[in-house]
Amino acid sequence: MARYLLASTPTTISSSSLSKDAKHSLPSRTLRLRALGSRSSKARPIMAVASEQAAPPAKYPKVAAPTTGPIPAAELLGVIQEAAKAGADVVMEAVNKPRNIHYKGVADLVTDTDKLSESVILEVVTKNFKDHLILGEEGGLIGDSLSEYLWCIDPLDGTTNFAHGYPSFSVSIGVLFRGKPAAATVVEFCGGPMCWSTRTISASSGGGAYCNGQKVHVSQTDKVEQSLLVTGFGYEHDDAWTTNINLFKEFTDISRGVRRLGSAAADMSHVGLGITEAYWEYRLKPWDMAAGVLIVEEAGGVVTRMDGGEFTVFDRSVLVSNGIVHGQLLDRIGPPTEELKKKGIDFSLWLKPDKYPTDF
Repeated sequence: MARYLLASTPTTISSSSLSKDAKHSLPSRTLRLRALGSRSSKARPIMAVASEQAAPPAKYPKVAAPTTGPIPAAELLGVIQEAAKAGADVVMEAVNKPRNIHYKGVADLVTDTDKLSESVILEVVTKNFKDHLILGEEGGLIGDSLSEYLWCIDPLDGTTNFAHGYPSFSVSIGVLFRGKPAAATVVEFCGGPMCWSTRTISASSGGGAYCNGQKVHVSQTDKVEQSLLVTGFGYEHDDAWTTNINLFKEFTDISRGVRRLGSAAADMSHVGLGITEAYWEYRLKPWDMAAGVLIVEEAGGVVTRMDGGEFTVFDRSVLVSNGIVHGQLLDRIGPPTEELKKKGIDFSLWLKPDKYPTDF
């Protein structure tokens, strides 16, 4: 087996080609991996373009609501956790049984379990907050459109994985106060057939993020080359899909790897847990993101759009990270996203309920 030695060699980089963060960290270096002790004396060197020692992370706008509003955080979070557990109990009951699968599209699945999970979640929410607005993946919009609270519910995020008995999938509930995430819970299913278990990740505005009651924090990895990354792909194979395929290839070449797991809520929770360093995706829906983005931010991470702009859960792109590598990621993700905008790809807000009051 070959061993590798890191050797640094100076490289010249035009300051005009650098991001704002990178300019503060000159001079730059390219790290060279040199094979030692391999069986062949003609072994080719392994090259990787490495990021500079991390500069202090830029200040990105917070996505969380300043407070949970007139409802105390503990009360709001208690109902969210009760509702998420009710949905998760439905999923757990069905996870080792045959699935009754329907199709929203050619490959976009929905099962009876999605629908039943959402129905029991709605029972808990409406019992406690009769006047709140609710946006569910399966049931659409119900409730008072003038409410300051909007519940974004994905009763089974990762339905395809569930249908195949493949981890990961999750139940995800995020509550917005005036358009910004205030409290959230994700119940992630781990393990596999005949050995399923769950872990519950929760967060509230200003209250931190917790997994099964223990406080969690994002990783402290400061280089993309030492990062494990995650992304996702939608069902529409257009220019945005192709752009992300190219990003997948690019980051696979320069990082420790890029995973595609299939549950956005779980993927973002993994960033909050410090398991992975970043996650990005185009065209997620509010119910995919409302919980996960709050968990990441309350765990010490950063959330923006993929062009680096200020994020809302009604945006059509998201990049979450540990914060330290965020600028390095945006240097590569931002330009192709800007190109998509120039091509006319729609990145306007979507699925924002009419009349719903927001602070943006």
